[in-house]
Amino acid sequence: MLSAKSQYNADSVQASRQLKLEQVAKDPGAPLGPEDIQHVHYYEPDSAFRVHARVEQLHGEQPLRMPTSDGTSKEYVRYAKVRFTVRGKEGELTLYRSQDLFMNPLYRDHLFLPFTDLTNGDETYGGGRYIDLSLTDIQNGNVVIDFNDAYNPYCAYSSGYRCPLPPAENDLAIAILAGEKKYTGSIKERPKPVAPPKPLSRSEQNLIRSGDTTQLLRIIQDTIPNELRVLKTTSNDIDPKEELLPLLAKRMYLAVTDTLHPGVGIAAPQVGINRNVIWVQRFDKEGEPLELYLNPKIIWRSKLLRKGLEGCLSIADTMGQVLRNYTIRLTYQDSEGLDHEEMVEGFTAVIFQHETDHLLGILFTDRLAEQEASPYYRINDETELYLKQRLRRQ
Repeated sequence: MLSAKSQYNADSVQASRQLKLEQVAKDPGAPLGPEDIQHVHYYEPDSAFRVHARVEQLHGEQPLRMPTSDGTSKEYVRYAKVRFTVRGKEGELTLYRSQDLFMNPLYRDHLFLPFTDLTNGDETYGGGRYIDLSLTDIQNGNVVIDFNDAYNPYCAYSSGYRCPLPPAENDLAIAILAGEKKYTGSIKERPKPVAPPKPLSRSEQNLIRSGDTTQLLRIIQDTIPNELRVLKTTSNDIDPKEELLPLLAKRMYLAVTDTLHPGVGIAAPQVGINRNVIWVQRFDKEGEPLELYLNPKIIWRSKLLRKGLEGCLSIADTMGQVLRNYTIRLTYQDSEGLDHEEMVEGFTAVIFQHETDHLLGILFTDRLAEQEASPYYRINDETELYLKQRLRRQ
């Protein structure tokens, strides 16, 4: 493990930061506007935090679900371990490749390095920071990691984004006094998209029209590779005025109420349509009605978790005890296109979480795998309620 000893251009680092801020300020989809730039701060460039790291490539790694800031997760694969020395202390981090970005030729070589260190929550953003690298940066089994390039995820400035949370294996017992500091401006809400949702594709239209309002849509299964691909794909919003929406909704309703395989909720991906449409049975309402929700988004989740048995119409003969947030805040549109927001708790909140996970390409079996990788602490022996962090007893 070697420390980087090479010429360092602080002016180049400053210029790169300024250019990035100017580009972000011009992007209407970014969380920062020109008026917010004054609240973005950095450590002074320091060559001590530009290190050479030895790279140990990992082989045969299975995809993992990396938790995100909104309580969901994204799929990554561990690519390599990097080991280095910074200010006399040894450090080790894992490089990841995004399964989604890997499918895009522009990002085929992208490597993701999320990390936390001793500055988080104090001088830097509590949710960790990121560094972007490329396969081409690795030369002869070594790579230069410049912590002066560490930047905050969008979640540091605004709500409404899905920012990966650095795994425990990427927590450094070192203070990385380099890169971007904590944002000092007010946290915004992510603006709603101005452009209307894309219309249904020809294949989506054909599938919806394959039957009438008396015929259910077949529920696809995870055991069929092409169907699993649909279940693992992130869905898109749907226009409430879409001409085929009533037919889609009715055929989904027939599928979830089928007496042979009844359910308490269903998402459009489960019938082969990657659109943000779900049916949920409201056990918290009189008569326990099944209700239709368009473009639902969970915008807040309680830290309190409940454990309960779950199955899925798309995963045959499999059940599991899944931890879910006890309470959620939800936004959605109704069939008239009107916007709504409400708090939901208990078992109905579980159904909403299960179905909105489908819209993000997440299955309940993915959640079970996440639980195995992280510790959870039961509040007491009488209730199935948990926290990710231990309660501090007074």
